Amino acid sequence: MVFAAGLGTRLRPLTDSRPKALVEVNGVPMLEHVIRHIVACGFSEIVVNVHHFGDMVIDFLQSKEWDAKIFISDERGELLDTGGGILKAREWLDDGRPFLVHNADILTDIDLMMMYRHHLDSHADATLLAASRETSRYLLFDAKGQLHGWINTATEEVKPAGFVYDKKIYRPLAFGGIHVVSPTIFPSLEKYSSERKFSITPYYVSECRKLSIMGYSPKESYRWFDIGKPETLRLAESSF
Repeated sequence: MVFAAGLGTRLRPLTDSRPKALVEVNGVPMLEHVIRHIVACGFSEIVVNVHHFGDMVIDFLQSKEWDAKIFISDERGELLDTGGGILKAREWLDDGRPFLVHNADILTDIDLMMMYRHHLDSHADATLLAASRETSRYLLFDAKGQLHGWINTATEEVKPAGFVYDKKIYRPLAFGGIHVVSPTIFPSLEKYSSERKFSITPYYVSECRKLSIMGYSPKESYRWFDIGKPETLRLAESSF
């Protein structure tokens, strides 16, 4: 599943006239970069959610040949965020097999199939791309890669309730906007929020004591850019 429904507020004024997913990197829309990479890694069925300038995204998807089946999860009536977006697309995702989730604003050359196979081998409920990079919000993993909590280093807020952050035990890593998810999460995901709109990351943090939520940090080097801000967009254009 590719999240392409976001408002792209950090990229204004670029996103005043187009969706963030169609902002170009070196003349190619981000959504095309992402889908081409996903297909090159061996995936053949892709769900794309749409909201902001959703008609433009749908027209773009229908104008290309993708070497994959493309399904549209229509959120034009209501933006559901990442957790709600996965639930909305459940009809395509809940077939007994794990599925890849990829933000449309993440530009990377990571081997996605290697990550998928790692998830299969680990029998985790979810596997999150995680890396050592500077941010204010970190996921906290133990030595085995199991998620235990979350911290905002700017405010020192820690979640979930009752969790005690010990720097000697837990490693802070930044979430990379790519995850592999098993359908085993759907029962608890359905019960997690009384609202249709919610984010998937707080869900992972809330349920990490009950589910196997693992971090994935490949040994192989890879390029990774969040093009959600003008400065990182420029950096991506000089590196890809």
